[in-house]
Amino acid sequence: MRVSNNRPRHLRVRLAAIFFAVAIASLAVAAQTPGLRLVSTAWPPFTNPPGHARFALDLVEAALTRINVSSTTSIVEADAFTQALVSGPYDGSAAAWRDGARERALIFSQPYLENRLVLVARSGGDVTARQLTDLKGKRIAIVGGYSYGDTVELTGPTFVRSKTEEDSLRMLLASEVDYTLMDEVVVEYILTHHEAEAKARLQLGRTALLTRPLYLAIRRSRPDAQSIVDRFNAQLRGMIADRTYHKLLHVDWINADVDGDGRTEYVPSTDQVGKLPPLRAYTLITPEAQPQRRVEIAPGYYIGGKFYNAWTDVPDEFKAGSGRPSADRSTASVFTFVWK
Repeated sequence: MRVSNNRPRHLRVRLAAIFFAVAIASLAVAAQTPGLRLVSTAWPPFTNPPGHARFALDLVEAALTRINVSSTTSIVEADAFTQALVSGPYDGSAAAWRDGARERALIFSQPYLENRLVLVARSGGDVTARQLTDLKGKRIAIVGGYSYGDTVELTGPTFVRSKTEEDSLRMLLASEVDYTLMDEVVVEYILTHHEAEAKARLQLGRTALLTRPLYLAIRRSRPDAQSIVDRFNAQLRGMIADRTYHKLLHVDWINADVDGDGRTEYVPSTDQVGKLPPLRAYTLITPEAQPQRRVEIAPGYYIGGKFYNAWTDVPDEFKAGSGRPSADRSTASVFTFVWK
């Protein structure tokens, strides 16, 4: 029989020390950091004006608030974004992809989230394609204004622009398109909040056909750019551990490396996790985006502020609940899917 045991004590001490050091450093520089003027395009559900789904902006603003850095984000048209980002008058962006030209002008954070687009079909549809070129001739709904990359249009499918993720799903269910490309975080939202409808009406792909890490990027010309990025990076694991990520992404389980040892953990949105291990968990960053990870091992668990190597090691006191989110978690709906 396996013995329930936490991670080695030195790992727990290291994690606590990191959180304490970050708090002290943040207080020391708080009065010296002027606010950030950031820029983005309207890119639902990751960037949007307040009052709409804006997962990326919410996460970045939460991390910056922890280091006492205020920020505002201006939304510009897609064709104006790169120039505004690289040349000003803005300090950077809360949701940027990396490329050579941008790296010369900007300092990038660690990736804090990933865009992973998977194929979604009507129930019974074939979602086994591993690349977009496998879908030549198919009609695929994608959200207009979303930056899919310059070469996507040359891959073979016919892309039909929709207004929103909800509109893409409507077009799919109305047989106006064969598929829609949907970000995994949106798929996870659908499975969490519309599980019965999703299982009855949709076929969900498992392979990400497009993957791009998301970064906070600050212009190098700003004197405190490196300091802001370093302090921002130091907040990310704490936001997973204290479930800020769960609340802002509207997910029940997250798979992420909480203590930086190269092994990921399943982290629930509540300590009352239920009797069974999770059937799925939203992965923040795929292993391919973590070069330091050399050996693939099964995730552990981080529950109640402690690490466990396997589900059988998790104490029964945590398995008594329903596994649903606690009452203090945000339950506001960020999408209005219609299942006709």
